[in-house]
Amino acid sequence: MKAKKATAKPEAANAALAARKGPVSKFLAHHYRHFNAAALLDAAKGYETHLAAGGKMLVTLAGAMSTAELGISLAEMIRRDKVHAIVCTGANLEEDIFNLVAHDYYERVPQYRHLTAADEEKLLGRHMNRVTDTCIPEMEAMRRIEAAVADEWTRADRAGERHFPHEFMYKILRGGKLKKHYQIDPRNSWMLAASEKNLPMYVPGWEDATLGNMYAGRVITGEIRNVHTVRTGIEYMAVLAEWYTKSAKRLRHGEGSIGFFQIGGGIAGDFPICVVPMLHQDLQRTGVPLWGYFAQISDSTTSYGSYSGAVPNEKITWGKLGAKTPKFIIESDATIVAPLIFAWVMGK
Repeated sequence: MKAKKATAKPEAANAALAARKGPVSKFLAHHYRHFNAAALLDAAKGYETHLAAGGKMLVTLAGAMSTAELGISLAEMIRRDKVHAIVCTGANLEEDIFNLVAHDYYERVPQYRHLTAADEEKLLGRHMNRVTDTCIPEMEAMRRIEAAVADEWTRADRAGERHFPHEFMYKILRGGKLKKHYQIDPRNSWMLAASEKNLPMYVPGWEDATLGNMYAGRVITGEIRNVHTVRTGIEYMAVLAEWYTKSAKRLRHGEGSIGFFQIGGGIAGDFPICVVPMLHQDLQRTGVPLWGYFAQISDSTTSYGSYSGAVPNEKITWGKLGAKTPKFIIESDATIVAPLIFAWVMGK
């Protein structure tokens, strides 16, 4: 009886793929062999394969990825055309710009797990808004951006114009009003990179962010007369539906598809992935393909109906993914995982 032929080990295949890449990719290929580490590398390879086939990638940002300075890697991904659309929370939209103009005033609190209520009150008294181990300075960051964007809100309101939240941010970045306040290398701002590319962007639930609260306050006082001067989430969904339909049609001729790279859970991920079943079931655009790649970085648990922690196969039942769609889930910290995946995709 003939002995079975030994199958090639994944680490050998990964080493071959990393041979022409940089040291980070070589490190991943050598060390990331099992469990979440292997899932990370599989998702990175899948991302790369998806783009090589002519596909586009939509990236979603939940949590506080901008305050975590994901822009250091994400901005380069955008500039290298590795990201073709972004869906993010209002917090991520604004916090990249907060960091851009006030980085030197931020404070890190490594011992944040041991802060008492009294310690937190002291931070409040100093107008330092804590996000885990990082404090955002209200006056240098939030109020500075508020002043700049409020001018645009008021001007648009008086002119009867309406724009999306990200379009107002693009305007102030392109207008150069903030340049004198930059405190980081502009190459590390993903919002600057997105504004340069005029990247399609969708920001559902913007009103729960700091600037959204500030805008609501101006509506309540009457300073903003038309509540819809800033366009809404329903309008974002309509625009996303058109972007997906047109992009999918163009890609179909080249065999490419649209991928979905989800960082965290919540509305940033839930909002855009619904666009495909909406197109199929509500608009009868049955020729529009499903998402062609799916990866999620999350530490949410699969229990008690947690959609953020749902395994990708559950999305098949909702008409979002297909049985053969490449699917990956990395149950880990996105601040660690995402830059490594991006490094692989960029060949670092």
